[in-house]
Amino acid sequence: MRDLVYGFLQQLPNRATVFPPQSVTSRATEADPADVGVSPAVVEEIWRCVVSYYETGLQPAMALTIRRGGKVILDRAIGHVRGNDPSAPTDAPVPVSTDTLFNMFSASKCITSMLIHLYDDRGLVHLDDPVAEYIPEFACNGKQHITIRHLLTHRAGIPLTPAGHASLDNLDDPAKVIALICEAEPISLAGRKQAYHALAGGLIMAEILSRVSDMPVRDLLEKELCEPLGFTHLRYGVPHTDLDRVAREVFTGPLPRGPFRNAMLRSIGLELQEAIPLANDPRFLTGVVPSGNVIASANEVSRFFELLLRQGTLDGVKIFPARTIKRAVAEYRRFRIDGVIGLPVRYGLGFMLGGQHIGFYGRRTPRAFGHLGFTNVLAWADPERDISVAFMNTGKPLITPELVLWMRIMWAISDGIPRDYGGDPNSPWR
Repeated sequence: MRDLVYGFLQQLPNRATVFPPQSVTSRATEADPADVGVSPAVVEEIWRCVVSYYETGLQPAMALTIRRGGKVILDRAIGHVRGNDPSAPTDAPVPVSTDTLFNMFSASKCITSMLIHLYDDRGLVHLDDPVAEYIPEFACNGKQHITIRHLLTHRAGIPLTPAGHASLDNLDDPAKVIALICEAEPISLAGRKQAYHALAGGLIMAEILSRVSDMPVRDLLEKELCEPLGFTHLRYGVPHTDLDRVAREVFTGPLPRGPFRNAMLRSIGLELQEAIPLANDPRFLTGVVPSGNVIASANEVSRFFELLLRQGTLDGVKIFPARTIKRAVAEYRRFRIDGVIGLPVRYGLGFMLGGQHIGFYGRRTPRAFGHLGFTNVLAWADPERDISVAFMNTGKPLITPELVLWMRIMWAISDGIPRDYGGDPNSPWR
């Protein structure tokens, strides 16, 4: 029966070719999960859920890294970096590895937001300052009351990306990008409505950081985080020499229709199938898009969230004060139907939060914090389970029946890993 089901799925449109899972699986070194209070059977069940999702053909490549108590208990990848696009398959697709680089897309906002929090902690910016204090030209068209906090919580009132504004030709001209955003007219009063800002928020925050530090935001990230912690990647874009290491994005599943299509058009100004070629364009992959092009391996993405889970200090290196982390991931707004996404989302200050009954990070995850990325990328930390997770992937389905198999991966993680604060009764997260 199982083979019949997956055989049927392969006949549906826009599905990648499914190879025998063991033949396209890569594993890195993993610690014994029993050493950190997790049954090895739980880890294998989590991976079985990933394999089941792979077998739908919706995900040409996936990588999953889970840290528990600071130890990597799962670090695997499955599929192909490129060559398994249903619209242009090749005879020699390139297998993925655990070192493959993936785009975090909107999960990049967590990193840009933490740079803002770092500068707020130093007194160089203040979250409740109007954006116009740092970017005076932003005040036009009624935007003078929008604050940095409004950007972090997607309540600035400028969520829409007009057609043409997402052009890659603008990447070489940051001043033009900011000028386009400054010209925008709000669709609601600052602080009034929750509506996901796919591009504008991160771009504005990066401009604030650049003006305050007198340094390009890419260099700022390198100085403040990557260099001190020895990250190999986790930067905005990649050098041209690393382009072949980045997994290619693939349009899979049915064409979005109705409200789902409209949500895409509102948020990024493009149809889903139009956005995929742009996501693979060297200009995007080597440029700086603070809202959506931090690129790294799944392991390094997990390590960034491990830094937050450890309250700003990792491997003896302090990056953020503990109070800064706690403020960033505290609940700022309860679950609301987001005016752009059309789903209930609970926000912190730059993070999408989990929930007791519903949420992206599985069941009973009220303390989890992280972010969703276009469209199935997910990265988060959960203090109650003492885990930091990066689930990277290249398929770009929007809403399909197999979405339940995607969620099943997170359910396996949240149901299988105990909520015991990693066994530490003195955990500062209690």
